[in-house]
Formats: sequence, structure tokens, C-alpha cells
Amino acid sequence: MANINLLPWREELRSKRQREFLTLLGAGALLTALAMLYVHFFINGLIDDQNSRNSFLRQEIAIVDKAIKEIDALEETKEKLLARMEIIQRLQTSRPEIVHLFDELVETVPEGVYLTKLEQKGPTLRLTGRAESNARVSAYMRNIDTSPWIGESDLKVIENKEKTETGLSHFDLQARQISKVSGDQGP
Repeated sequence: MANINLLPWREELRSKRQREFLTLLGAGALLTALAMLYVHFFINGLIDDQNSRNSFLRQEIAIVDKAIKEIDALEETKEKLLARMEIIQRLQTSRPEIVHLFDELVETVPEGVYLTKLEQKGPTLRLTGRAESNARVSAYMRNIDTSPWIGESDLKVIENKEKTETGLSHFDLQARQISKVSGDQGP
């Protein structure tokens, strides 16, 4: 048989296959690196998009927060104005009541009773005066209780005329002004 040396051919084929393998391995590594690079840039792009959306939302939230503060300030101003309007309306509706009160004070004071001081705090009236006798003070209290504009008389102090040097009894009583406009006691 003829002696043929196949080693160089095999060696050549082996080195060709090795080059092809290394080329394919390099191409695979390059494709893997490119794919990883693409995925990296894609994810970074998604993160940047989300960050820009978050930034936009923060800006819009700040605008809405500012609007909410303005609305709160307007609500507070509105409440203050409504309170003022209510006070003015109460004053307007209760304006004729003081006339009725003074008219009623004149009508309820019986003969022999003299008022020296009148104080009003809200609906409460404090009447201080002098009377010729305790019976006149009792009559005055009955007149107050039957009055349509004054009521709930309450005697706080009465000093007998023998103790005072004026010859008159001194008294101090409280009553309530009755509001006809709102139907309740006091303005």
C-alpha cells in the first residue's frame, strides 16, 4: 500500500476549524457584549424617562400644593368675611332693640324708683338705683318680668333706707334683654 501522509491535511483542517471556532466564539462574545450594551442603554433610557416623569410630577405637585395653599387662604378670608357679615347683620337687625329697651326701661320704672346706673354686657342688664321702699323694688321687678323686651329679673343687693343716709333704699338687680328679632334671649 502506498504511504500517504495525512497529518498536514488534518493539521490544516484542525487549524481551520479552530479559527472558525475562535471566530464564532469572538462573534458570539461580540454579539453578547452588544446585546448587554443595548440592554444597558435601554434600561438607562427607561430610568431616565421615569426620572423625567417623576420630575414632572414633582413640579405639578408643587403647583397643586401652591394652589391648595391659596385656596386655604381664600377659605380663611371667606370665613372671616362671613363672620363680619354675620356680625353686621346681627347689628342691623338688633339696632331697633336698643330703642325698645330704653323705652321699656322708662315704662317699667314705677313711681318712687330711680335708676342711677345701667350696664349691659351682651343680653345681661345690671340696674342700680334707689327706691322709696322695698315694695317699690318688688313692683319694679314684677314690671320687668311682664315686659316684652326685658325679663328674668334677679335682685342681687338691697340696702334698707335706715342704713343709707339718703332716706332711700339702694338696690342692684340683673335682668335679661329679650330679642324679638331672633326669638331668643339676647342679641
